[in-house]
Amino acid sequence: EQLTRWGPPTAEFEAMKSKLEEMEQEAEKLKKMQDEVGDHVPDSEQTAEQQQAASDEIDMRSIYVGNVDYSATPEELHEHFHHVGTVNRVTILCDKFRNPKGYAYIEFAEKEAVETSLSLNESVFKGRPLKVTAKRTNIFGFNRGRGRGRG
Repeated sequence: EQLTRWGPPTAEFEAMKSKLEEMEQEAEKLKKMQDEVGDHVPDSEQTAEQQQAASDEIDMRSIYVGNVDYSATPEELHEHFHHVGTVNRVTILCDKFRNPKGYAYIEFAEKEAVETSLSLNESVFKGRPLKVTAKRTNIFGFNRGRGRGRG
């Protein structure tokens, strides 16, 4: 048996020592797992660029639909636009009280469907003429005013 300054090791001391060893082994396993995952994750800058590229690509396959009836559902809009092309997603924007704002975005599977869908501009949906345009992407800082607003 090993003697310490305070006498022979107690059962409590041995339990703490084995628990410490377990924790160190677990920490080593976690470090190895993080290293493995770290090899597969790209840098955050590259991820941001990839996200922007993916977002731009989706925008090129999407349209803006204005003057949408407030009682319209995504399923009804899907039905109205399905013959133009494969519809991936219909998003009806709502305010903070979850009331529809009167416009929607529709994402298609192919870019060609955007051109075809523009022919549905002024088409009547639930008694209202729809405004259909290609979705535009906002450019950060593009519409910033000049000066201090005095004038």
